Amino acid sequence: EHHPNLSVYHGDVLKADLHKLAAGRRIKIYGNLPYYITSPILHHFFAVADVIDEIHIVIQEEVAFRLAAKPGTRDYGYLSVLTQYFSWPTIALKIPREAFRPPPEVGSALVSLKLPGENEKLQIDNEEEFLEFVKLCFAQKRKTLVNNLRTTSEPDATRSALDSLGLTAGARAEELSVKLLAQLFHKLAK
Repeated sequence: EHHPNLSVYHGDVLKADLHKLAAGRRIKIYGNLPYYITSPILHHFFAVADVIDEIHIVIQEEVAFRLAAKPGTRDYGYLSVLTQYFSWPTIALKIPREAFRPPPEVGSALVSLKLPGENEKLQIDNEEEFLEFVKLCFAQKRKTLVNNLRTTSEPDATRSALDSLGLTAGARAEELSVKLLAQLFHKLAK
C-alpha cells in the first residue's frame, strides 16, 4: 500500500507467468537467485524480455564474470552471448562470502542487466534458431567453428562465410562478438 509500483512475488520463479505479472507494463526484476539454477532462470527471463526493463540479481561470482565476459577471454561462452544478446550486463558489486549467514562456498556478485541488449539492432528473425546456432558454435570450445558447425554447414561454406567476415578458417566461437556470431548465422542461413 505504501509502494503502489512494487509487487513482491514469492514462489517458484521458473513457474511464474511474467507476462501476467507485468500486467501490460515493463517490469524490473530484483532477486537473490539459487546459484544452482541461475542459467534456467536467465533463460526464463529472456523468454519474456519484451516486458522486462532491468534485472538486478545476486548470483555466483564466477557466473557473473561469464555473463559480462568479452570475446577472446577465458570466461566468454554461450551464457555470455545469450546474456549480451538480450541485455547489457554489468557487475555492480562483488559480495564477500562473509556477508551471508551461513557463508556460501563461493563468492557472490550483484549483476545488473539492462534490456534490450544487442538483439535490438541485430535483426534476427528467429531467435530460437540463432541461439541454437550459438550453442552449437560453443559445443566444443577448443574446436574451430568449421568443426563445430559440421552438422549444419558444409566446411567449405563455413570457411567461405568466415573469410567474408575477415576471419580465418581456424576461428573459434570464443573469438566472435555477439554481432559477428549474428553475421555468421545470417551468412550460413542463406
